Parts: sequence; C-alpha cells; structure tokens
Amino acid sequence: MKRDDSLWKAILEDTFDDFLRFFFEDANNLFDFSKPFVFLDKELEQLFPSNPDDFSPKYVDKLVKVFTRAGNEEWVLVHVEVQGSSDAEFEQRMFHYFYRIYDRYQRPITAFAILTDTNRRFKPQKFEQHCLGTHLSYYFNTYKIIEQDPNSLAQSKNPFAMVVLTALIALQKGKITETELLNQKINLLKNLVNKGFNREKIEALMGFLKLYVRFKKSEFDVKFDNELREILNMPNKTMGIVEFVLERERRLGEKKGIKKGIEKGHHERDYTFVQKLLRNTDFDDAKIADLASVTTDFVKSVREEI
Repeated sequence: MKRDDSLWKAILEDTFDDFLRFFFEDANNLFDFSKPFVFLDKELEQLFPSNPDDFSPKYVDKLVKVFTRAGNEEWVLVHVEVQGSSDAEFEQRMFHYFYRIYDRYQRPITAFAILTDTNRRFKPQKFEQHCLGTHLSYYFNTYKIIEQDPNSLAQSKNPFAMVVLTALIALQKGKITETELLNQKINLLKNLVNKGFNREKIEALMGFLKLYVRFKKSEFDVKFDNELREILNMPNKTMGIVEFVLERERRLGEKKGIKKGIEKGHHERDYTFVQKLLRNTDFDDAKIADLASVTTDFVKSVREEI
C-alpha cells in the first residue's frame, strides 16, 4: 500500500495537466496552463501531521495551487484524495480537509475522491450534518475506478486515461490468471506507445504501469520486460523512448562523474525524476538508480542536496 501511495503521488504530479483536462471538458478555458502548478505537499502535511504509528491508515492526498484565466492573480486549490479501501469515516475526513484548507488559504477549493477499491457499494459523495435548524452539506467529486469502461478509456487521447486503465488492470489481480494479467498489461503498453504522447509522459506512464500492476511470480516480470524491449525496438517508434528503456548502460556511462549542481538538458530531467523518487518513496539508492537509469553516486548526490 505504501508503494502504491507513492506511485499515485508521483503520477498525479507528472500528469496533473491531463488530470484537469480529463475531468473538465473546458479546462483550457478555466485554467491558465502557462503558469506552473504549485504542489503544496509540505503545507498539507502541516495541516494534517502524519501519525507515527506505522499501522495507521495511509492516504494519498494532493493539494495543488492552480491559476485560472479569471485574472493575473486568480487561483484555486485542487484537493485530490486516492482511497483504496472502504472507510465509514471517509466523507467526514474529506470535510475535515476542506475546512482546514479553507481556513488556511481562504481560496476556492474543488475536491476529488479517486476510489481504487473493489467494493461497488462504497461510493461516498457528501458529508452532511443537521442540528436544530442548521444544515450543512459538503459535496465533492467522486470517481470510482472499477465502474469505468475500459474500451472508452483505451480510445481516449488523454494520458490520464492510461493511468485509470492501469488501475483497472491492477484490480484484476487475483481474479484472473497471471498470464491473462500479463496480456492485459502488454496490451496497455502497446496502446500507450502508439498514442503519440511526448517522451516525459510516456516515461511516467510506463513507470506507473510497470510498478503498479504487480505479478506474484517474477518470471512474468521478465516476460513483460522482454515484451517491452521488443515493442520499443520496433521501427517508427520514438528513439528517445528506446534510449530510455533499452540503452541503460550507455546512459549510465554518460553520468559517471556527475557532481553536485546538475547539468543542462536530459540531466535536468534525471535530477527531477530522482528527486521525486527520494521524496515520495522509501526506495533505497540502488533501487532508485535502477528505476531512473542513473548511477548510485548520482542518487547520493541528489539526496545530499535535498
């Protein structure tokens, strides 16, 4: 669960523009995409300090400052919560987030509950309270992964649809054979590569697909990796993706001797990716180096800086 939480936090950052366009048809008219998103993770942690008890529930939550087209300094807050199990107190917790965030920032808030559980009866939508003539209703956006149509998602040109499809496939684990799960994962990989997304999006989505949909037996991971190599080595595919996945040794060689203070170009992208892994996961340096296709010395230098 902790790894899934980290993966969700990372993919939401990598595809947040797509997230907004996925849920708002008129997103380009509502939001000013020329201005960067501001992820207020540290501020959210201050409002809701984590429980030191390792057995307490873990939640995926993001708070993002998004500029609108209403004016130069007009912005709203987007609160996203990813919930992976039924929770009788979920609606109340969403309201707690709302009033604490509003009390802190005094800005308009839109909230989303992304539900990744398998209980079709669990679909929280609002928090209500009645007391002696006083009535409070807090509604939030609810998106139930298990209810979504995979065919419609597969046809979508929005990268966030691929995130939802990945989550749908993950829900099949234990209900279908490992071979069937592998085939679904490979089909999604092929669909992803053929969508024509830019390199950064494909890298992020590939990482989410590879790590979020897990097999019980390592032999299926090997089969998926082999299929990945074969698909990306086909003619007419983006060379940047092929380099990212297939030419790890060459890229590792390029990065030997990297010092503090990142160089320009692709080194900057590597630095950003490693930084996200360090902040959002509990992976050790060797694991992060493997995921990012960099050296462990590179990871250590980034860790020292942050």
